[in-house]
Amino acid sequence: MTRIRHVLLLIALLPLAVACNREVPAPVAGNGAAPATHAGATTSAASVEDPQRAAAAAAAVKKAEEEAARLPPPVEGTDYVVIPNGQPYETPPGKVEVVEFFGYVCPFCAAVQPQVAAMKSKLPPDVQFVYIPAAFGGPWDNYARAFYTADAMGLVQKTHDALFRAIHIDHSLKGEGGMDTPEEIAAFYANYGADPKQFVSSMQSFAVAARMNRARQQLTAAYVNGDQMGTPTFVVAGKYRVKGKSVDDMFRILNQLIQMERAKLSGGTAGATPAAPAAASTDPAPAAAPAAAGSGG
Repeated sequence: MTRIRHVLLLIALLPLAVACNREVPAPVAGNGAAPATHAGATTSAASVEDPQRAAAAAAAVKKAEEEAARLPPPVEGTDYVVIPNGQPYETPPGKVEVVEFFGYVCPFCAAVQPQVAAMKSKLPPDVQFVYIPAAFGGPWDNYARAFYTADAMGLVQKTHDALFRAIHIDHSLKGEGGMDTPEEIAAFYANYGADPKQFVSSMQSFAVAARMNRARQQLTAAYVNGDQMGTPTFVVAGKYRVKGKSVDDMFRILNQLIQMERAKLSGGTAGATPAAPAAASTDPAPAAAPAAAGSGG
């Protein structure tokens, strides 16, 4: 019965016309006060991935690749937005960067994560995938801090999918349904080798705060055209923000933009070439273009 509920949740989330949109607040300096420590706090590791979800995600990725090759090139304004003066976030020259702005507490991000993971596992060596957590305040900020702390400790690869499952499937963490403390979040990461006290201390560090501020700036730059911010948002090569009418359409556009940039790097002519902006390419209200403007929890 539990598996049926999870499948129904995924089906309900995929066609959403509006994802979890949030406005990015101006960076606010913390007051330096550490939350109370919960002695002996433990949060179980997330359950293993459902093989059926993984198989469905792999099939969706294959379909997106096929449609990317079959359908016309993406159109500026309809399928993607050009980011003025856009630059890759942290990818060296010679590689195509694919960024996902995401939130662990975002239900839509959780729903598409199996597909993201399946796509990421198939990317060629000249494509680098980068996760950037959105910090929209409240629980979003604590989990953004946790991501950067885990990244510094080399734990993201082991914990990224598991944390989505802990929040949205196992419910061993509250996500947006409450306010997980740094200690509760650290207890989850302790299952993967982190020292809880060190983890909490790192979450509150200047280095993590600096990375969060830079991430906010990057997300703000991706929405300079005035669309409403949200997660998941995908950006290719630092200069193309993916739109799309559905999840499948979003991944189709993502594939086409990746191939276009790979062709540029190789000096070849293969891959999609963006079509000229459509005559009626005026964007609808931001809230009406979920996959384009992204979503967040």
